[in-house]
Amino acid sequence: MVSQADRIYETQTQAIARQLLAATREGRSLFAQMRDQMRWDDKLLGWTMGNPNLRVQLFRFIDCLPALRSKPEIARHLQEYLGDASVELPSALKGMLNFANADSMPGQVAATTVSTAVETLAHKYISGENTRQVLKTLERLRKDKMAFTVDLLGEAVITEAEAQSYLDRYLDLMTQLTEAAQNWGTVPAIDLADGEPLSKVQVSVKLTAFYSQFDPLDAQGSEARVSDRIRILLRRAKELGAAVHFDMEQYAYKDLTLSILKRILMEDEFRDRSDLGMTLQAYLRDSEQDLHDLIAWAKQRGTPLTIRLVKGAYWDQETIKAVQKDWQQPVYNHKPATDANFETMTRLLLENHEHLYAAIGSHNVRTQAHAIAIAKALEIPRRRIEFQVLYGMGDKLAKAIADQGYRVRVYCPYGDLIPGMSYLIRRLLENTANSSFLRQNLEERPVEELLAPPIAEMMNPEPSSLLTPHSSLLTLFQNVADTDYAEIEARDRIQNALQSVRQQLGKTYLPLIDGEYVETSETIESVNPSQFTEVVGRIGMSHVEQAEEAIAAAKTAFPAWQKTPATQRAGILRKAADLLSQRREELIAWMVLETGKPVKEADGEVSEAIDFCRYYADDMERLDQGYAYDLPGETNRYHYYPRGIVVVISPWNFPLAIPMGMVVAALVTGNCALLKPAETSSVIAAKITEILVDAGIPRGVFQFVPGDGASVGAHLVKHRDVHMIVFTGSQAVGCQIYASAAILQPGQKHLKRVVAEMGGKNAIIVDESADLDQAVQGVVQSAFGYSGQKCSACSRAIVLDSIYDTFLNRVIEATRSLNIGLAESPSTQIGPVIDAEAQRRIRDYIEQGRTEAEVALEMPVPDSGYFVSPVVFANVLPSTKIAQEEIFGPVLAVMKVQTFDEALTIANSTPYALTGGLYSRTPSHIEQAQAEYEVGNLYINRGITGAIVARQPFGGFKLSGVGSKAGGPDYLLQFLEPRVVTENVQRQGFAPIEGAD
Repeated sequence: MVSQADRIYETQTQAIARQLLAATREGRSLFAQMRDQMRWDDKLLGWTMGNPNLRVQLFRFIDCLPALRSKPEIARHLQEYLGDASVELPSALKGMLNFANADSMPGQVAATTVSTAVETLAHKYISGENTRQVLKTLERLRKDKMAFTVDLLGEAVITEAEAQSYLDRYLDLMTQLTEAAQNWGTVPAIDLADGEPLSKVQVSVKLTAFYSQFDPLDAQGSEARVSDRIRILLRRAKELGAAVHFDMEQYAYKDLTLSILKRILMEDEFRDRSDLGMTLQAYLRDSEQDLHDLIAWAKQRGTPLTIRLVKGAYWDQETIKAVQKDWQQPVYNHKPATDANFETMTRLLLENHEHLYAAIGSHNVRTQAHAIAIAKALEIPRRRIEFQVLYGMGDKLAKAIADQGYRVRVYCPYGDLIPGMSYLIRRLLENTANSSFLRQNLEERPVEELLAPPIAEMMNPEPSSLLTPHSSLLTLFQNVADTDYAEIEARDRIQNALQSVRQQLGKTYLPLIDGEYVETSETIESVNPSQFTEVVGRIGMSHVEQAEEAIAAAKTAFPAWQKTPATQRAGILRKAADLLSQRREELIAWMVLETGKPVKEADGEVSEAIDFCRYYADDMERLDQGYAYDLPGETNRYHYYPRGIVVVISPWNFPLAIPMGMVVAALVTGNCALLKPAETSSVIAAKITEILVDAGIPRGVFQFVPGDGASVGAHLVKHRDVHMIVFTGSQAVGCQIYASAAILQPGQKHLKRVVAEMGGKNAIIVDESADLDQAVQGVVQSAFGYSGQKCSACSRAIVLDSIYDTFLNRVIEATRSLNIGLAESPSTQIGPVIDAEAQRRIRDYIEQGRTEAEVALEMPVPDSGYFVSPVVFANVLPSTKIAQEEIFGPVLAVMKVQTFDEALTIANSTPYALTGGLYSRTPSHIEQAQAEYEVGNLYINRGITGAIVARQPFGGFKLSGVGSKAGGPDYLLQFLEPRVVTENVQRQGFAPIEGAD
């Protein structure tokens, strides 16, 4: 039911919008300007509007451009990006790029023309590269009766040095701006409101930039570190008379950002400040509720502050992240839904103008007209509302609003063009998107269409067809979502689980043989590597005789199990997956305490274990259908049969996902499985046993056989009744298993199959065109996540000479900024290594490294557990031990090369071929790496750890292992024997003919 107020608002909105729209259309369109002036920056922007493929490639080139250091480099990249066959070039651009050599004069002319055009384009949206330039811009805005807020562009804050620099630069910026403001005359339209003086200077800041390790999981620690710097900023702003506004960034940080600001702005020191503000993004589905919460909070606070209402600048990023994480999308899928929500929030905000002042940020004429209509109807005082636009966008709209007597503020980013390029790309995307009001207005769409109310039904969530996975495997398989620790309920659950599991420490876990838990003569203690005095559990160690009993039980159980329908076996796996989901937090807690794995790392492992169960269940049902190839008079049937008894020897570093994946692969294919886990993670293996038993695995089909590797493990490998060994661990043990399994034992009637994943010496190459923010973060996370104890971890960074020093310095500072401590602490990024032997071995390698290279970073660590300092070695030679041997700890060797070919040669120089990475924005380098990089899993422009089932099936070759990739479409085939049955169906010269009458 449309209310009387709604009708009045809509009538006024239409009238005001038509006035504003007419003002924005004065003069010629952008396209007319391009035709007449032939400006290259305008041409580039115009071409992207009519050519989607050119738009993508050109924006990717612009993103890369600041990293290119010479005209030949620019020319070469221009051809690589725009020379793609799928890109239809305008004739002018095609002619300019028609050069044979990037070093040629035509190549240099093309480079100069395009780079100059992009720089000109950037200056349209970035208010200056230094304080002198930005002051000139601000003074010009004030002459046009426009207020401003200044945002400092900068590199991503990934080190504490950068976080401190961010604060210092803002303190300096506010000082310079207020000193300049002393010479500015008063402009009543923007400096006064209702007789009240307003701050001439305003800055906009990002909370996450105040602390490099800002993380919702560590809400308390993040708040403490951020709040200290906020207080410093706010105190200095008060001394100077400057206003401060807090921007909003990615959705993951939204709740924590609001929580921190609400708390700090209620402190007595800041509670009476009305020159402060926060931001809400209308494209978020929960933004209206956030506004309701802020209104209630503001009433309690008693002093109004400003809410900047914007539509949001990270739609693509938020949508893609949600799809990749299997999370619900936090943003509306369609722009009309965002527009409708914006109008709802505008009305709510303006109807509560006594408690919250409004800053309406939009370039949409209807959106701004709607706000003006409400402001007029409610007779809102001018102090309580202003309108905002981005620098370089909506200039005519801003002037039209100002001409109506309203205060207009221009958001002015300033800083170097290199760190500002991501901001530029967002502006270009916004300007050229089909749904952009600016574009539609430039195209002079009908007024009725431009000013129509947003369609309410578009608010319903709908999946975006653009984000549907292209792979049939991904289409069929839905990965389970990791936990989103931005949600406070998720953080509470894991803390409760840690407390609960702590109450269960010290119990004894016995082997499971033929469906019964059996006593053992020997037990070992599994301790918490963060605090090695704490016993997590006691493990009953099987002896060889009990291993024999387990094999005999499996042999007895096998005939019935192999005849169990595949759908029934798959059902048990799906039940196990459900149990894993139900026990997620508990299992995370066990991994944290028994193996020193930080919470987020352990959470991802639970997801992987669940995915293994469901993916292999689906895949076995597919394989069970077999294949048919019939001819007249002949049928051919291709079917799979289980091998028999499978011994699973699992590692400690992925104590849940890897053993679960290997075991359920054996079980769902109809084999019987014996699990011999690593001694240091046997409690978690016991939890796997509980889950499989509860899921309904029959007695004897699966058995838990913890024991000494040299005796029990070796006995199982050599046993004549074992058909297959599945192993993940060190190269030395893997090769020994491979050799032992190859020996035919007396009475053995089969050759054993061995699947062995044996680690790697993984490298990430960083070339001259790389996004260094991404590269530094990716290398540091890949090298030091879980203290480098992943077979996929990065142990070598191979960096091109021209960026080597910059990269190395940032890696050092980023690593120095990581928090080292107990694995259970939410702030910890680097926990302990697994045990004393690992600690000794890694430290020996570090000592060896001191003789081979330069120690660029070493840090103090706690002495309460098995901690090893993260170490960065610089100027490492390819032939050294630390560059060739797997260390399996937090040690990174950084190597310098002159060419990309040399980088690939060094990357391929070890006997391993597991994972590798490349950070590059050079298409030819990416193409060459895809063809020549000798790794099983190659990751481009992302970290090299964290493979996801079905998306990135995992495994390598050379000495990294043998066998198909875990979580891939051919993994189960290793557990099966294929058989073909051919039948001659002719009888006396005739054969059944299918479909005959």
